[in-house]
Amino acid sequence: MQLSETLLSRYAQVMVRYALNSGKGIEPGDTVFLVAQECAKDLFLAIAREVYAAGGNLIPHFQPDNTRGGSLARLLLETGSDEQVTFFATPYWQGIVASADHILFLISEPDIHYLEGIPAARISQMNSARAPYMKMREQKEQEGKLSWSLCLYGTPSMAAEAGLSIEEYWEQIIEACYLREEDPVARWRAVQTEIETIKHRLDALPIESLHIVGDDVDLHIRIGANRQWLSGGGKNIPSFEIFTSPDWRGTEGSIRFNQPLYYSGKRISGVSLTFREGLVVAASATENEEALKEMIAQENADKVGEFSLTDRRHSRITKFMATTLFDENMGGEWGNTHIALGNAYKDAFTGNMAAVPEEQWAAMGYNSCPKVHTDIISTSNRTVTATLLDGSEQVIYRDGQFLFD
Repeated sequence: MQLSETLLSRYAQVMVRYALNSGKGIEPGDTVFLVAQECAKDLFLAIAREVYAAGGNLIPHFQPDNTRGGSLARLLLETGSDEQVTFFATPYWQGIVASADHILFLISEPDIHYLEGIPAARISQMNSARAPYMKMREQKEQEGKLSWSLCLYGTPSMAAEAGLSIEEYWEQIIEACYLREEDPVARWRAVQTEIETIKHRLDALPIESLHIVGDDVDLHIRIGANRQWLSGGGKNIPSFEIFTSPDWRGTEGSIRFNQPLYYSGKRISGVSLTFREGLVVAASATENEEALKEMIAQENADKVGEFSLTDRRHSRITKFMATTLFDENMGGEWGNTHIALGNAYKDAFTGNMAAVPEEQWAAMGYNSCPKVHTDIISTSNRTVTATLLDGSEQVIYRDGQFLFD
């Protein structure tokens, strides 16, 4: 499917003039590290043009398509030694992080199953080698000197995985990102204002814990002190969710998820988790359970790093898209609830992130897991009740939407 120049231009405007720089767009002189595969070349070039038009600079990271017959990652996993698989070019990545003001990823899979047949442990070994890069990024982001965003470029492989035609798949992207609007940047800013209104109402509630109840969930989440709720603000396009990083130690109960997730190139379906004293004590899946357990076996990946709710009234996403970026923002009939296992978002802290030593993050119950942050999603109906610090209770979410006057 060929996108029109108008749609490409509007998509690029949303990413450069809104998404980056935490919803404010880039400034003249800013440097953008832009990452994409060959199949997304037209959007890659449109974004490059927009960066230059905004007075910015570009560090391109343009990769060959990941396919079963032509993936550099698959070639490495199949033929490389352990030393090669875990190789990390520290000076190179230090230079990228030091030079970039913003990082923008174009998510696109020309062959969504390009790692099929590769053992999950082998893939985890390769992914773990990138943990130092994530720590570099996190530190610069905490200092307020780095922003990032993601967007989606649809392919026939991704559409087929979602059970959609490529036209139907792109229709979800176009609608969700407001690309038919004359000024999609202005529309995004208006939507963000609406979402932030709910965020501020949540922040004003002295919430001690949440109880999530439904046909497939009975789960308690402790929020923890000095936390705030977060909204997209340009991180991820589209983003309609409102989320926080809870105190992982207060997670109790069980939850099943009706949406599959993708980890290390594998589709994992029918996930069920049980938590006791903050830890995953039981995990199962109806498809690729081995990959789920491999993920949870990573250090601190058996703890919650995020809890999120999406209000169905904001999201135009109505179909499964086989990619977390869209599936965690689905609206539909009941909105969605998701948790992430692994790394916490430290910007949920209400104080100065840069001034907090590592041991204090642990003392506050922020999970540290640079290797993993995996969102697991459910779109079934559930009710979320907040217990406040004074012991009173208030239902904050039901039937797919937040309950505020």
